[in-house]
Amino acid sequence: MARSSSTDTKAKAKEPGRLKQMFQVFQMTRRADPTSIWWFAAAFLVPVILGVLLALLLPGQNWLAIVLWILAGVLLGVLLFLIVLGRLAERAAYSQIEGQPGAVGAVLSNSLRRQWRSSEMPVAVHGRSQSAVYRAVGTPGVVLITEGQVGNISRQVDEERRKVQRIVPNVPVHVVNVGDGSDQVTLHKLPRAMNKYKKSLNRNEVLAVANRLDSLTQSPASAIPKGIDPTRVRAGRPR
Repeated sequence: MARSSSTDTKAKAKEPGRLKQMFQVFQMTRRADPTSIWWFAAAFLVPVILGVLLALLLPGQNWLAIVLWILAGVLLGVLLFLIVLGRLAERAAYSQIEGQPGAVGAVLSNSLRRQWRSSEMPVAVHGRSQSAVYRAVGTPGVVLITEGQVGNISRQVDEERRKVQRIVPNVPVHVVNVGDGSDQVTLHKLPRAMNKYKKSLNRNEVLAVANRLDSLTQSPASAIPKGIDPTRVRAGRPR
């Protein structure tokens, strides 16, 4: 009995934490995008209003049916609210890191589906501008993602494309440029842009291609010790 009561106490203690965390996410999203409050209101109120109307307007309803219709509307409203909160919170989080070095790596490591194999570390970096090229392997093939000015990183993209085509010649190679230009995609739309390509590999082939590329290529950042800024490294003085 004592163990059971302690378990119940722990479960009750966790509940306020989750609610508080959801409220913090809601506040963060509302501050980042003030118009999101209208999406939240619509997501919750529209199902509730619909449930009330169905409860009152459908003929032959008893009190139990009316309660069930209203309850169904409230539950659906809560579900849609949580879905909208998740989508808008993710977009707000991406907007805060958009344009910063490493933002693409954060998206690749956190927002891609399981059929993708990628790393948060770039496979090529332009030293002066810190523009970078990332690589992901999925059912559409190999996708190279650029971060920063496209003109600064074009040579690295071409080199990486040739390298991939030499190692896995029969696998399609796509290029997605992340940015706010006309021929670029914004950060929060990156997963959608990568998934729009036609599928050409199955799961086993994705894993085989990713392992082959990882074994025969090495990220330039992997040779740099952690905590060192590669743009500030100076050559040693001759003795």
